[in-house]
Amino acid sequence: MELRWRKSSYSGNDADCVELALATPHALVRDSKNPNAGFLTLPTSAFTNLIRVAKTH
Repeated sequence: MELRWRKSSYSGNDADCVELALATPHALVRDSKNPNAGFLTLPTSAFTNLIRVAKTH
């Protein structure tokens, strides 16, 4: 399976952001500046909760 990485639309042309790929039932997150350094794997529910909390702070 080939992953489809995407960057937040809020990041513009800035390279200092993270990228996300969905690989059900996981969300994969990596550093856009160093995409070959690996990625963090989270259950989709944990990633959803992370985003929810981040939006409230």
